[in-house]
Amino acid sequence: MKYDTIIFDLDGTLLNTLDDLCDSLNAVLLQEGYKTRSLDEVRCFVGNGVRRLVKLSLPDNTDETEVDRITELFRMHYKNNLQNKTRPYDGVIQLLSYLKKSNYKTAIVSNKFDAAVKELSRFYFANLIDVAIGETAEIKRKPAPDTVFRAIGELNSDIGKAVLVGDSETDALTAKNAGIAFIGVSWGFRSREVLISNGAEHIIDTPGELI
Repeated sequence: MKYDTIIFDLDGTLLNTLDDLCDSLNAVLLQEGYKTRSLDEVRCFVGNGVRRLVKLSLPDNTDETEVDRITELFRMHYKNNLQNKTRPYDGVIQLLSYLKKSNYKTAIVSNKFDAAVKELSRFYFANLIDVAIGETAEIKRKPAPDTVFRAIGELNSDIGKAVLVGDSETDALTAKNAGIAFIGVSWGFRSREVLISNGAEHIIDTPGELI
């Protein structure tokens, strides 16, 4: 199979965003009188959208209205603090530059809110990524395949020539639901064991291995 479309997850795959996510989350939790969370806890909570991150960070049985309120506070804090400590993983820029020069179509699909996904893509990857899609009210988040289908449509690509690259069980399931190949990365927010247990047949240890 000759792939010409490479679709990437963002957090834990292209960018190490964990410190900024943790800092913004804890700033809001502390401000609102809740217990703060460790970096390892946040690592386990991310991947299924910011509301899920907030819900898991709050005490069990927190009222849904309160979850919504804290989520909005987090969104406001994070949108102003999403580039403090966030960095591309080693080798990512070189990989994306290679794909661009080799005329591959590239996209990001993420469960992070859409404005943050687009801002991070513009800031860190400039013209190296063709399409960036995040969570909105109009499109179901991963593991639903909708963001993948949207990306393929915007790229005017063929689903049979697309592969999804990601670091989590959510990404593996998204690829399965979309009917495309999946490549797991071992440097992200989940372990190799989690990827294997969720059906990842191919796992790479450095961005360069994707080539």
